[in-house]
Amino acid sequence: MSDLPLLTLYTRTGCHLCEQAQEHLTRLEFRVQLLDVDSRAEWRRQYGDDVPVLALGERVLARGVLSPARLGMIKLQLLRAAGPPTSERPGG
Repeated sequence: MSDLPLLTLYTRTGCHLCEQAQEHLTRLEFRVQLLDVDSRAEWRRQYGDDVPVLALGERVLARGVLSPARLGMIKLQLLRAAGPPTSERPGG
């Protein structure tokens, strides 16, 4: 099981950058839920044309082009914040 937290990817139907981001996130084994910004007025106002938007809870991690290199850096930061893998933790 991944030590990465569940992230949210705000997307829009027909958005090629969103499709690319989704492919990269899958390849890099992120845990992601997809939400369509056009399904809620609040998300449309909040994220507008910034999609794709990658978020951890309410905290936006990245907007726009989510290249593999950029996502790799985000993954590294998330893993560092999570601490050592479960198997290396005391009692884990």
